[in-house]
This record gives sequence, C-alpha cells and structure tokens, in this order.
Amino acid sequence: MRFRNTQLLTGIAVILAVAGISWGQEPGIGIGVGSLEQLTRPLAGAAQRASSSHEDLEKNGDARSIDPGATLVLLDTEGPGMVTHIWNTVGTTDPFHGRNLVLRVYYDHADKPSVVAPLGDFFGIGHGAWRDLVSVPVTVTSAGRSRSCFWRMPFQKAIRITVTNDSDIKVDSFYYYVDWLKLESLPEDTLYFHALYRQEHPVQSDGHYLIADIQGRGQYVGTVLSAHQMETGWFGEGDDFFYVDGEALPRLRGTGTEDYFCDAWGFREFCAPWNGVPVYEGVITGDRVSAYRWHVQDPIPFQRSLRVEFEHRGSVYNDRGSLTDFEVGGFLNRRDWYSSVAFWYQAPPAALDDILPPPAQRVAPYHIYKATDLTFRGDPPILILPADPAVLYAPGVAKAQLEFDLALEKDGRYRLDAVLYHTLMSGTWRVLLDDKPLGPTLDLNAAGADFRWVFLDTLDLKAGTHTLRFECVEESVNRIRALAPKFNLFGVAAISLLRLEDMEGFQQVLKEKTGKQ
Repeated sequence: MRFRNTQLLTGIAVILAVAGISWGQEPGIGIGVGSLEQLTRPLAGAAQRASSSHEDLEKNGDARSIDPGATLVLLDTEGPGMVTHIWNTVGTTDPFHGRNLVLRVYYDHADKPSVVAPLGDFFGIGHGAWRDLVSVPVTVTSAGRSRSCFWRMPFQKAIRITVTNDSDIKVDSFYYYVDWLKLESLPEDTLYFHALYRQEHPVQSDGHYLIADIQGRGQYVGTVLSAHQMETGWFGEGDDFFYVDGEALPRLRGTGTEDYFCDAWGFREFCAPWNGVPVYEGVITGDRVSAYRWHVQDPIPFQRSLRVEFEHRGSVYNDRGSLTDFEVGGFLNRRDWYSSVAFWYQAPPAALDDILPPPAQRVAPYHIYKATDLTFRGDPPILILPADPAVLYAPGVAKAQLEFDLALEKDGRYRLDAVLYHTLMSGTWRVLLDDKPLGPTLDLNAAGADFRWVFLDTLDLKAGTHTLRFECVEESVNRIRALAPKFNLFGVAAISLLRLEDMEGFQQVLKEKTGKQ
C-alpha cells in the first residue's frame, strides 16, 4: 500500500489535535509533527519509557509473567505528560489471550479506569483472533502477536496503565514498551483518551446494538466492531446512527455496515490507514468478522453527550431448505454475536463502569485439543515427534500423511480450526475429513517459524469418530527458498472444534427454522 508522506504526517497531526494538544512552539506544549520540516524544530518535553527490560542490563530476561487473576502494572507515574506509544507481545499457551488479557488506563489517581478493553480488541482484532493489521494509529504484526498503538494519551496529574490476566492460564512472557513525554504543562482544556469494550452474545432480537453512550464534552475517534455470525447470509445491512447532544434523531445516519467502514458491496479482508477489515471469513454460520474505522481525519465532536448505535440487520438464507426458498429475507434482525470498542477523547476524564463479562462469556465455547492428547498416526510412520503440546512430522518424502481421530459426542454443525506450523521446510498440504477434501490446499511455507491459527471449514457432522487427515502435496507450490531443506515438515499444536448449537444465537435460529433445538 502506498500513500503520500504528507497524508501520513497530516494524519498524525490530526491525532494530536484530537488529543487536545497544540502543535505550536509554546514551551512545554509544542509537538511539531505537522510536516517533515517541523522535525527541525526543538521538541518540548523529556522522552521517557517504561518497559519490561530486566533490571540488570547485562541479562536478557526482558519479560514479565502474569499469573491467573493477577495484574501487571505497565506504567504508574505523575504528570503532566503524554503517552505516545504502547507496544507489547505475549508468550502464552492461551489461544484466546487477546480476549482474556484486559487493558486498563487510569488518569489523575481515579479509582475507575477511562480505558477498559480486552487487549486484542483494543488493538483492532476481535474474537481473540490471530491476525495482522496495519493502520496509522494501530499496527498488529507477527501473525497477530505483536501489538502497537500510537494513540496520544495526555494526563495532567498522573497515569496508571495495567494488564490483567482473566484466564486460568499463566502468561509466561509479557514484553512491553510504554513511551511517553514528561511535559512542563498541558492546556487546561486538554482532552483525555478513552476506550470502552461492549458485547452482546447474541444481540437482542430487535432494536439496535449500542457501541457507546458517552456523557461529557469531547470528540469520537474510532470504532472496532466484531461479529460472530449465527446465520448464513450477509450480516451487515444495518446502518450506523450517531445521536449528538441528546437529539431525538440521529444527526449522522449511515447506509450500511460496510459503508461505515468505507467498503462497499459486502466485505473482504484489507487494511488501510484509517479503516479496514482484518478478519472476514465469509457468510456461513460460524464465520467471523472484525472491522475498524478511525475517525482521525473526521472526528465527531459533541458538547454534552454522544450515543452510537448500529442496526443488526442483514440477509438470511435457509441453508437447510430448498433453492426455491433459499433467501428468507434481505433486511431481517439477526442473532449474531456482536462485540465492539469505542474510542474517544473527552474532558474531564470519565470514570467508566468496569464491568466486563467473565472470560467464558467473551469467546465462543470452543473445545481446544492439544495435538499430543489426540490419537494420531503417520504414513510413513518415521519421524513423528511429539513435542507437547505439538506433534511434529518430518517424513522427508512426498505423499506423506498424518491423521488425527476426532471423537464427537453430539450431532451438530461444527467449525473446525487448527494451529499449524509455518516454516521454510513445511511444504504444501491438503486437508481431508473422512476422506472428503476441506477448503483450499494449505501453503505452510514461511520465512520464519511460527504457529498460526488456520480456519479449515464448517461442517454438519454426526456423533462418532471422524478422521482428520493432512496430506503432503507431491510437488510443493510456493517453495520460497531453493536451499531450504525439503523435509515436508508438518506441525500441529492444537485442533479446535466449535459446535454452533452450543451458542445461544444459533439455538434460536435452529428453533425458528426447524421447530426444535
């Protein structure tokens, strides 16, 4: 993606303006990033950093652990000042740490936070998914494991930033930077950064989904919206509505969910400086969506209040019926699981209600199986290396295959995912369930060595034992390095099964379509 430097720098300048910070040259206030030329002017303030660096600079243990239920303090300091950058990466066996780790920011010694959101959602990726995202204020890389933001977070008296581990799995390694400026002063009318997570699993049967209900004076700067779809069809016919300063009718009225996120005619995965869809799996039950829209170029001001809502409407297909009644309707209320983060600046800082649903209610009821806990076999059987929790297989020949037995207790519609190894030596593999091909061939070649979450398919399955087989393609496509050893290395750390009938929204859909749960 290419765009002019002036657009990028103008965007950064707008971020600062939204934060309520002057970019003039007044002592102690000037930031001076409106253009490259302004980098020649002195920068007010003293650069500071809080990080996970080891106290002994000669050692390399630059991470912190977070026990289940524990809280790690990233920054706790006096003002005035302004946070300019936060980076972190996580080492844990929790596949949904993006939903189970919670970021909070407290200003000026307040008891309640002004930022409260799961870590992944705050950085633009819902569902605890492992995806990358590239935008101006937020970037996620390393297959969803490295998170950065450049939101300006000014504070007059003090700031405290924490991460809490709400899961029952220990975080072995949490690495972080928090970069900030120590300032002599800030304008009295400086606006403070806020972010708030909400969810409805599923959305209510009628009405709108509430993104934010803000009291005070400020400006709205962003939305992250995620949906886990409980019906086949296009979920995003719903419009966005912005009610400003208590007005009875929305002052800003949308024309469709994808239109609000600056796309059209449905969604597809992309990332742009101010908007994007880092997660889009399709229109089938069980498919997931995450989209972001940063109002940095077009902040929405409010003097007393702002209420942001989305309709949850879309098309619904009768995928268990005949072609003659395939489409049930094109503008119906749907039962999807919605979650969101609203981003805004306001003054004085608001004390937000810190009531997050428990971790078990933030993600779908996935059943995650460690590969080493499943019955598996290889053909040829050489070089199968159990390395808890992963199974590594290096047959060194084409047409090799590795099978796993999946035992299902109930009939149902199942979403099937796996955590697979991507390396220089991995080759190309196809996936079969009970001898039937699933989805496209998997290109597992990569320059590094990473385990990545891979969506395989959604299927109607009967109770009993099913065989999941991975077959090596004879002529590996997209081999990225000629000198890479051709071991046809295959690695699987976990296999995930999600029975959609275990989700409330899908239960309601089935009851309406079939007359039974």
